[in-house]
Amino acid sequence: MSWPVLDPAKDHQTLSILHLAAQMLGKIRVRHAPWTNHGWHVALQPNARGLATLPTAAGDGRTFTLALDLCRHAIVLTTSAEEREELPLAAGSIAALHSGVVEMLRKYQLPSDFSGKPNEIPDAVAFPDDKAHRVYSRDSAGRLREAFAAMLPVFERFRAGFTGKSSPLHFWWGSFDLAVTRFSGRTAPQHPGGVPGLPDRVTREAYSQEVSSAGFWAGGVTQADPFFYSYAYPEPAGFRDRTVAAGAFDGNWQEFTLSYEEVRSAADPEAVLTSFLQSTYDAAADLADWDRVKLEREPVAP
Repeated sequence: MSWPVLDPAKDHQTLSILHLAAQMLGKIRVRHAPWTNHGWHVALQPNARGLATLPTAAGDGRTFTLALDLCRHAIVLTTSAEEREELPLAAGSIAALHSGVVEMLRKYQLPSDFSGKPNEIPDAVAFPDDKAHRVYSRDSAGRLREAFAAMLPVFERFRAGFTGKSSPLHFWWGSFDLAVTRFSGRTAPQHPGGVPGLPDRVTREAYSQEVSSAGFWAGGVTQADPFFYSYAYPEPAGFRDRTVAAGAFDGNWQEFTLSYEEVRSAADPEAVLTSFLQSTYDAAADLADWDRVKLEREPVAP
């Protein structure tokens, strides 16, 4: 599997569009789906073509999904009544894209009301007011899809080695990152909150239990080099001083990070990413005294 180049300078406008479009899709789930533990119901699900919501009830016997289709380069609406429509991501502005999403949902008498203010973005502009011109690049979006395709099997194999409670491998639209979270089974101290643009009640419910979490951050509206990450909550003593197989603890992000470029350019990218995921989890589990015999197995079918 080829790992494509991701260039923040070249890809930034497209990633911004995808980040804000993903937020619109996720917010439909926030408003119109029952809350499940840790907010897992609102996360987008990676698939062969991009990212999609879980099915949402329309209230009239139908269900519907919305997808960021990075092959069609469109937001794709599909209903259980075999209705389907596409809204091109190259809408020119976020305001135009937001208007298109609302109109498309209303056309099929589907729930169309959702919060118009982006989350987890400093100084965020409401979707209807964000009229700045943004250029959507099919090349940039295609390379992001290829990057997901390359890394997803590595994350899936990593997740398969854990028999305790674990999240799906899913995509958080607020922060624009792919993530998988392992749980020790113990209650965590209350999270202090304070995440910009995220209600404290949501953060505290998400981190109500002790976790080790890892994933990939693509940047989105923030123009920055993409990286893989791993952190623990609560952070055990000595965690940030631990030597790991790849990457290092980043004091700015307060987590272990490994640059996407370092993985991509390695002779064996899958092995480098696997070593990062495993060694950072080892650090969290060992220092926090997790019951590893009970929680882990070789990642093969029983």
